[in-house]
Amino acid sequence: MLIFALAMFGVIIGVNIWLAVKAVGTFPGLETPNSYVASQVFDKERVAQDSLGWTVTPEYDGKELTLMIRDRQGNPARVRSLTATVGRPTHVRDDQTPQFTYQDGIFRAPIKLAPGTWNIHLTAEAWDGTLFRQRIDHYAGSQAQ
Repeated sequence: MLIFALAMFGVIIGVNIWLAVKAVGTFPGLETPNSYVASQVFDKERVAQDSLGWTVTPEYDGKELTLMIRDRQGNPARVRSLTATVGRPTHVRDDQTPQFTYQDGIFRAPIKLAPGTWNIHLTAEAWDGTLFRQRIDHYAGSQAQ
């Protein structure tokens, strides 16, 4: 019985050591050297983005993703450039970077999305150089009601 208990504890300790070594070995390091400075930059960018007053409405019809970006007055926002990555919230295997065209106040991109939940990671630049970043949760396909 004593040998069995020691063997079990040995397995537990061995697995814990193995997991700790794997965790430390895959740690990519610090994201930023000074988190306080990074938070100040983030706050400044957030205030600038909020001052734009933009809202984004995504729609997907099974063939094309459309993004309507509006200002506070409901008019099409003055966007200099726009990029987006569309992907699943759980993995990067299905990530896509569609090429948008602009027409009549709407950004359009042909894209194939399987039914389910998708994240749209949007980065746009206003004509004054202000960056606008937003993650939009979007559901493609029909939901059972």
